[in-house]
Amino acid sequence: QLQASGGGLVQAGDSLRLSCAPAQRTSSNHGIGWFRQAPGKEREWVAHIRWSGGYKYYADSVKGRFTTSRDNAKNTVYLQMNSLKPEDAAVYYCANHRGPLSTVGVATSYADWGQGTQVTVSS
Repeated sequence: QLQASGGGLVQAGDSLRLSCAPAQRTSSNHGIGWFRQAPGKEREWVAHIRWSGGYKYYADSVKGRFTTSRDNAKNTVYLQMNSLKPEDAAVYYCANHRGPLSTVGVATSYADWGQGTQVTVSS
């Protein structure tokens, strides 16, 4: 399972960097996706980084504020979150993508979900 870490309590406008490990490229894992789930809401796709070519994709709600990256030597993928807003508060998860590129935003195309890390943003 992948484990997301680095969450915490911050104020609106602050930054946080989440980590996801162990993130390793295999024949069945095409990339790493980040999702979040707020209380009472469905799991929402946030970002994705592709193993092949390092291509990155973002949800419109976080585009320009969040950046995902990888450190192959550390088997870790990061989610840098800047200019955090109260609506970004959620449990954040990372998972291995097992489907085609067209499904990067679809939770059911992912596997190896961990427990997630809580991000709380105060206004």
